[in-house]
Amino acid sequence: MDAKSPSKRPPRGRNPRGQGERLREEVIAATLRMLDELGDDQALSLRAVAREISVAATSVYLHFPDRDALVLAALEHCHQDLMLAVQQAELAADGPVAQLRARTLVLGAWAREHPGLYKVLHESTLNQRADMRFKEELGRTTTAAVQRCMDAGLAPADDASIVALDLRAAVHGAVSMRVNQPDHHWPPLEDQVDRFLRKLVGTSPVHRRPQPTKG
Repeated sequence: MDAKSPSKRPPRGRNPRGQGERLREEVIAATLRMLDELGDDQALSLRAVAREISVAATSVYLHFPDRDALVLAALEHCHQDLMLAVQQAELAADGPVAQLRARTLVLGAWAREHPGLYKVLHESTLNQRADMRFKEELGRTTTAAVQRCMDAGLAPADDASIVALDLRAAVHGAVSMRVNQPDHHWPPLEDQVDRFLRKLVGTSPVHRRPQPTKG
């Protein structure tokens, strides 16, 4: 069905200024909720998204010509939010190594909270059939974070892009195993990340703040 197909609902009039953009934001928000529940972009339909926000399907097609276009827009929006959270975590950490550790843990926490979105963003066939270059920002910023550790003498000098790639591969492996086998008894991700930083980047352990005692 395309934007010119007839609908059983009365045709929508011209949107007041700003209303079209608000509808687009509602569509993207609904898509993200549904993708997180489904964990599969191909199980999503534009009609289902339209029903979720109680609008005619034609209203969704006016903004997104097909499912892939909608999913890509939603994932890019999601990725931007994730990158903002990573930046905030870095700003709150003290020193290059702590900043690298903090940003890495944000990715793990996000995947734990949004396993369905993680699967669509990183494991779906959309990665083979669509342009997802917006994900390259994560690689660039991770490389920059590793380089800062090297420049500060806190990690051995090396090719930061290769080291960052090894780190990302290890972290994604650890996260993916947790997402796909949630009932397995996994060690704390924080401990694994510390081992990755020590063995792959060559940093010294970050001093952790003592946890408050209970009781």
